[in-house]
Amino acid sequence: MPPLGRPVYLDGSSAEPLLPEARDAWLAGQQAGWGDPLRLHRPGRLAAQALDRAREVVAAAVGARPDEVVFTGSGVQSSYAAVAGLARGRRRVGTRIVTSAIEHSSVLAAAGGHGRPVSVPVDGQGHLDLDRWRAALAEGEVAAAALQVANHEVGTVQPYPAAAQLCRAADVPLLLDATSALGRLDLTSPEAGWSVLTGAAAAFGGPASVGILVIRRGVRWRAPYPVDDYQNGRWPGAPDVPAIVAAAVALETWLADRARLAAHQHALVGRLRHGIGERVPDVDVVGDPDARVPHLLTCSVLYVDGETLTLELDRAGFAVASGSACSASSETPSHVLAAMGALTHGNIRIGLTRTTTAADVDALLDALPPIVSRIRADLGAP
Repeated sequence: MPPLGRPVYLDGSSAEPLLPEARDAWLAGQQAGWGDPLRLHRPGRLAAQALDRAREVVAAAVGARPDEVVFTGSGVQSSYAAVAGLARGRRRVGTRIVTSAIEHSSVLAAAGGHGRPVSVPVDGQGHLDLDRWRAALAEGEVAAAALQVANHEVGTVQPYPAAAQLCRAADVPLLLDATSALGRLDLTSPEAGWSVLTGAAAAFGGPASVGILVIRRGVRWRAPYPVDDYQNGRWPGAPDVPAIVAAAVALETWLADRARLAAHQHALVGRLRHGIGERVPDVDVVGDPDARVPHLLTCSVLYVDGETLTLELDRAGFAVASGSACSASSETPSHVLAAMGALTHGNIRIGLTRTTTAADVDALLDALPPIVSRIRADLGAP
């Protein structure tokens, strides 16, 4: 039996559990928003109105226009389409695609599949090297650049306004991956300077079947797939309107409570950082301790296998992640930690959810030291 008498879900880096408000909106949408939004009959008009409202919610959250918002089937699809579309739209300019070394695997895969990827290093806390970023942009023939607002594993917030300014000076469109930050940080500043922005509804308690792709007007982006009449030819097929409505409600719910929740989660992660470092010997808590999204924490434990540690914590009632955030159950070391020069094995990633409590955090801090000691003893480690 878990110490609190219930399982404790701490994998909010992968997905926030579906918010009750989003579930209610989804069910309601099945009654009134199921029609084809391109049709003129009443069910079609209701669906079109619901889509328009959802676009307004997303646009307001990121400082865009509603007609720039596109809904896809997932956050990964959005990221891949963003990179591929920019590469197609600017193929006459060049084929080089500049990214940080710690971007999500979908961005790195798209960069390698649709251009010549140029990887810019980060420091030990995960911050982009702006001098190397500037140099990469200055080499010319750059189709696009891609950068996260905040890293999906260690939570470090990137200097994306400065990176965007360098992109503008080089006349290079910037893809901003806001998956870990949408709903948690203010993304409405014009200094963000992005051309395309992506996100995933699952990250803020919406359905996993909804991705967000925002394309500024005038950006040279061409759909890298066959399109039709839906969403102005930017994403094919009839949209899942009830799921999109649920995603918009989840985002509204999160934004309405953002300040309180951010302070709460910042305090809990700070408690974890201090407690793990104090109670578990030979551990490296990675990422920027201050300039970070409020809910993420990754630590690497020496002399311990990450998968074993994850399974033992699961048996104790705690659901955490290990390895790369985009390769669950894979033994491939995290490319993020490797790029930061951190220990790539023996790591666990904790993602607080909207409902995580101080009792949950304290229970994990009590459970972790003896589990680590037992695993080390079994392996004959010091």
